[in-house]
Amino acid sequence: MGGVDKGLQRYEGEPLALRAARRLAPQVASLSISANRHLAEYQGWGWPVLPDDPRHLGRGPLAGLLAGLRASPREWLACTPCDVPGIPTDLVARLAAAAPGRQVVFAAAVDPSTADGLPRRHPVCCLLHRSLQAPLAAYLDDGGRRIDAWMRSLSHAEVVFDDAAAFANLNTLDDLAAAQRR
Repeated sequence: MGGVDKGLQRYEGEPLALRAARRLAPQVASLSISANRHLAEYQGWGWPVLPDDPRHLGRGPLAGLLAGLRASPREWLACTPCDVPGIPTDLVARLAAAAPGRQVVFAAAVDPSTADGLPRRHPVCCLLHRSLQAPLAAYLDDGGRRIDAWMRSLSHAEVVFDDAAAFANLNTLDDLAAAQRR
């Protein structure tokens, strides 16, 4: 997003990260926010803020997932990115239903506008088993950055959702402006 802090960009009157946190909070036992800048602002929302390990700064969402795994006392860590403002209100329940026997479960959605009709994976909308802490740290230490490739190398499941719009990703300021107009 041109160097701005994506999580603090406003969508429908509130920061993207706050919107994501409010949508996820009723679905989980506890919540924390992964952030590396403007920590005081994020902390002001009342949830713990987890910065990335300095060794993994700039490694993208995987570094935030590792920070979450290290901080979580729970067996499973539920994750969602801040730039998907429409995450389903049943995301965690549906992912959890597919979790037994898996290490990671992530969302996918069929977009009827695509020619191939295949579900598009949304790997940051996921559940990760706590046993993945050491393998993820090793992957990052070895220079790994590709979240989709790493997750598909594990025992995983995809849960397909019907509403592709729920996973609309706002990666740029133009995406955000277009979503605001709709």
